[in-house]
Amino acid sequence: MVQQIDMNKVEELAGKVIGDVAGAMSLFMAFLGDKAGVFDKLDGQGRVSLEKAAELTGLNPKYLHQWLGSVCAAGYITFHAQDETFEVTPEQALIMGREGQPACMQGFIELVVAQYAAHEKAAETFKSGEGRGWDQHLPCCFSGIDRFFRPGYEANLVAEWIPALQGVEQKLKDGASIVDIGCGHGSSSILMAKSYPNSTVYGIDFHEPSIEVARQKAKDAGVDNVRFDVARAQDYAGEGYDFACIFDALHDMGDPVGAASHIRKTLKDDGTLMLVEPMAGDSMAENMHPLGQIFYAGSTLMCTPASLAQEVGLGLGAQAGQARLTEVLGEAGFGNVKRSAETATNMVLEVTA
Repeated sequence: MVQQIDMNKVEELAGKVIGDVAGAMSLFMAFLGDKAGVFDKLDGQGRVSLEKAAELTGLNPKYLHQWLGSVCAAGYITFHAQDETFEVTPEQALIMGREGQPACMQGFIELVVAQYAAHEKAAETFKSGEGRGWDQHLPCCFSGIDRFFRPGYEANLVAEWIPALQGVEQKLKDGASIVDIGCGHGSSSILMAKSYPNSTVYGIDFHEPSIEVARQKAKDAGVDNVRFDVARAQDYAGEGYDFACIFDALHDMGDPVGAASHIRKTLKDDGTLMLVEPMAGDSMAENMHPLGQIFYAGSTLMCTPASLAQEVGLGLGAQAGQARLTEVLGEAGFGNVKRSAETATNMVLEVTA
C-alpha cells in the first residue's frame, strides 16, 4: 500500500525541526556565555558597541561578534540595528544571569548540555534497555541540577511549601528532627538548617560525590545543625523523625515503595512526609505540552535509567502523576495524600499515616 505524502505537513514539520535546532544551538551559546560571564558583565551597561562589549568581557571580538549574532537572533540579548549596539535588558539578565535568582535558567541549560556531552552513553543505554547508574553522568549534570532547583527551593520551600503543611512549620521552629532523602548537593538541607536553627537536619544520598559537595557547602555556610551521609532511601539510619522530605527524587528510585515504606517506619506516628515531584497529569494526554516534553525527555535520559539501574527497577518516570504516586505511597503504608501546594513545575504532596 502506497501512502500519500502531504507536502504541507512535511514542510510544517521541517520548519518545526529547524526551530528546534535553532533552540538547541541557542542553549549551547547561552551555556558558553554563562561560562564566560558575558551576561553578567553586560548586565546594567545599557547599549554597548561590539568593541565595548569585547572590552568588558575580555573576549576576542571576532568570536564575540558571531556569538552575539546567535544570541540576539534568539532574543537572549537585544540588538539595536539603528546604531548596531547590544544590550542585556533587566528581563534578559534575570533569565540568563544573576545566579541564584529564581528566574535564572542557566542551571537548566547546563543540565541539557550535560546530556548532549554524554550522548554516546545515553544512546547505548536507550538501545540496550539496561539501567544507567547516577554515577555514570558527568559532573556538570549534578551541578546543573543543583543550580536549577536551588533558586526554586529558596523562593518556595520556607515561604510557601512548609507553611502549607498541617502543623509542620511550628514543629520545625520549636525544634524537630528532619531527614532530607536524596538531598544531592544539599541545598534544601542547608536551607532548612538555616531557617530552623532549633531543628536538626540529616541529609542522605546514595551518590557519594554529591554528599562530599554537600558537606563542603554546609561547612562554607557555617551551619552546624545539619549532617550528611551516603545512604540509600530504603535503609538510612535513625528513627523518630518529625519530618521527612524528598525533592524531585522518588521517581528516580528503583524501589520507591520500599523507600516510602522505610520512611513510614522512621517517622513518628504524627510525622509528615513532604513529597515534591515534577508537575504532571495522570495520563500522557494531559502532559502533551512543552513542560511535559521536557520532563519526558529528562526521564528518558536520567530518571528512568537511574531507576532501572537499582533493585526492583520500577521506573516510575518523571511524569508519574499524583494518582500513581498515591498508589505507591499507599502500598508503603501511608493513608493520607493531598496536594498542599504547587508551582508551574512542581507538585507538593503532604503525606501522613
